[in-house]
Formats: sequence, structure tokens, C-alpha cells
Amino acid sequence: MKIKDLPVEARPREKLLMAGPSALKNYELLACILGKGTVKEDVISISKKLIEQYGNNLITQNFTVRDLQELFGLGFVQACQVTAMTELARRLFNEKTDQQFLKPEDVYKYCRGMYFLKKEHLRGLYLDVKNRLLRDDIISVGTVDKTLSHPREVFKPAIEVSAVSLVLVHNHPSGDPTPSKEDIDFTKKIKSISEMMEIELLDHIIIGADSFISLKELLKF
Repeated sequence: MKIKDLPVEARPREKLLMAGPSALKNYELLACILGKGTVKEDVISISKKLIEQYGNNLITQNFTVRDLQELFGLGFVQACQVTAMTELARRLFNEKTDQQFLKPEDVYKYCRGMYFLKKEHLRGLYLDVKNRLLRDDIISVGTVDKTLSHPREVFKPAIEVSAVSLVLVHNHPSGDPTPSKEDIDFTKKIKSISEMMEIELLDHIIIGADSFISLKELLKF
């Protein structure tokens, strides 16, 4: 089905605008990058094929522009876009793998840019045995003053990358990092589940305007 034949709210770019990137499936995000299909195939079908073929390994593929043109029938510009995207993702990921979190200040330094976000974002930093970053995920996006997330959304990425521990981070758009009752209750719940799953919750950091609060230090866990 061509993009123009989809309802407006189901078109990748319109969906991105209305609901934000976290609401899009992987193939929809890729469709936003490609922009359009080819003479023979629509952009949704091409994007699905790439994701189904390579999945999480997409960024590890050493594509050439010619490879993508021949394998998937992409045009020159689209093949360049995918090649550049995978190289950029690979570089950024490799930079993150050197990141190590030994104290709350390390987390704040890494995530302090979250203060500028207009809605609350719950973010998970998934770590190896030496507290080095394995994966950095946006778990959920809330309203201007509230983020809700189910525990399975917190622990699913941890299982996928065999994380030993995790740090939760979320922002308060108001600028005041003081935790709410919901923040505290949610942290206690995740801490309890983490002990059962043997994936340690190292901390839950709340980012404010020019400061942060460590719920580990506040709750003494």
C-alpha cells in the first residue's frame, strides 16, 4: 500500500509529528528516513523487508551503496541514506559502549540534557558487570507532568542485552527534581522486581533544571 493510500494518522511522518518517535515501529522509522518507495515497491514494503531481514543487526551490516541498490532495488539517494544511517548509528553506539556509571553524578552528566524535554521521559541505562553501558532506551513518554510504564517495559531490554544492572532516569519538565509519591512507589516496585530477577536496580535519577536527585540515596536502597 502506498503512503498516500494510508489514513493520515498511519503515515509514518505524520505519526512521527503527532505522537513522537517512540510511537513508531522500527520499519516506520526507517520509512521516514527513506521518504518514498521505488517504481516497483512502496516505502513501507521496502522498510519492512530491511527490518525483517536484518532486525537489530541492521547497524552492524557493512552495506555499500551498490549493495543496497542491487539487493533491495533502492535508488541512489535512498541507498546513500541507509548506508549513512547505519554508519552513524554504529559510531554513536560504539561511543556509548565506553560510557561507565560509577556514581549518580556520572548519570546526571550523561543525561542532563533531558531537562529540555517538554514531556516526562523514562529512560533505561542497561549495564554490564563493570557498569559499562550496553543499551540506552527510552522506555516511555508521558504527559507534561507524568510518566507511566509497566515493569515489563523496563526489564525487556535488560533481558535482550543480558544486562547485569540498570539505572532508571526521568526528567521533571517543571525543573524541580523532587520526587512525587508516584515516583517513589514506582521505584520501590521496580527495586523489588529487580531483586527477584537478579538484575540490580542501581539507582533512579530524577533530572531537574540545574540539579538532580538520586532515589537510591533518598530511599537508602
